[in-house]
Amino acid sequence: MASFDVSRLDHVGIAVKSIEEASRLYVDVLGLAVHDVEVVPEQKVKVAFIPVGDSEVELLESTAPDGAVAKFIEAKGEGIQHIALRVTDIEEAMKKCKEAGLRLIDETPRKGAGGARIAFVHPKSTNGVLLELCERR
Repeated sequence: MASFDVSRLDHVGIAVKSIEEASRLYVDVLGLAVHDVEVVPEQKVKVAFIPVGDSEVELLESTAPDGAVAKFIEAKGEGIQHIALRVTDIEEAMKKCKEAGLRLIDETPRKGAGGARIAFVHPKSTNGVLLELCERR
């Protein structure tokens, strides 16, 4: 079977109605710190990164009612929206996913938060988990 280099769990994306409200759990209760907040207009989302060891929690707040995060919250409520795996070569990872018969949402990498190049694998081919491939340089 096709394989590619996954170096680590990059982050867990959590859809929230309000980053300000949701971050209180991580900051006030768990003692973590919000590292960066950024708007990604192409994805209609505002994100906040909270480092936890070598990985991060990514809080996702929709900036538009028709955004993917808003639709997710409307359908399922707040909660884990995706899991992101760090890959060394996103094009190779996407090619190997296709070869393995996985359904890609993205045909080419797109710009993600923090300067990452990302691509999503459809949850229908990953046991119900929206999987993000994430390349950071």
